[in-house]
Amino acid sequence: MRIATWNVNSVRQRLGHLLTLLDEAQPDALCLQELKCTDADFPRAEIEAAGWQVRTHGQKTFNGVAILSRTALEDVRTGLPGDAGDEQARYLEGVLPLGAGVVRLASIYLPNGNPPDTEKYPYKLGWMKRLTEHARMLLALEEPLVLAGDYNVIPEPRDAREPDAWVHDAMFLPPTRTAFRGLLNLGLTEALRATTDAAGLYTFWDYQAGAWQRNNGIRIDHLLLSAQAADRLSGVRIIKHVRGWEKPSDHVPVMVELAG
Repeated sequence: MRIATWNVNSVRQRLGHLLTLLDEAQPDALCLQELKCTDADFPRAEIEAAGWQVRTHGQKTFNGVAILSRTALEDVRTGLPGDAGDEQARYLEGVLPLGAGVVRLASIYLPNGNPPDTEKYPYKLGWMKRLTEHARMLLALEEPLVLAGDYNVIPEPRDAREPDAWVHDAMFLPPTRTAFRGLLNLGLTEALRATTDAAGLYTFWDYQAGAWQRNNGIRIDHLLLSAQAADRLSGVRIIKHVRGWEKPSDHVPVMVELAG
């Protein structure tokens, strides 16, 4: 099974890119983030016509997550538990068949948190705490689990071309990185780092200052696997060439392959 994640940065604006990616990469499921549209405005008809099942958790203008899959998503949850007043569309979860069992999959758009001296940063850390508590409950199910998405976390200095430029950014502050390690310490495996220790692997390049052309990127899109999923891991791929398309998202997809 191939599972991919991609912050599409406006699904309506990049529908053509999305359909091309689905045709080229042939995932079994694709988690999308930053849809920037409501459920009603999501281009469902075009994607379903290409053979995909669609589940969305949208929001007007901002945020929004989706899961596209070859088979119907079941046991669907929209929204991250732990704060009934949180109206931001950042979490979608469901179950897909995997061999004789299932894989539980979540599309995650973790808050950016900038500027860190505003209420946005406590919201980010609070959201990460809620995610950790929910992941703890999901891990107790002892099934293959993939938490995929734009985490807005630079885990280590090697995950940035110029780490010194990010030391005051909410994505790289010590509390952010500590919270991310706490999530991993539940027993989750970060898929890419399970396969390589190499530096220079990025998933985001800013639109400004020729970042893409200079490969001045950061790695903030991650797939975290339960032990049952990590045991099935056979490969990870950053689909980097997507960033070179005309009018691209500033993120690129990352895809894992799990044995059936």
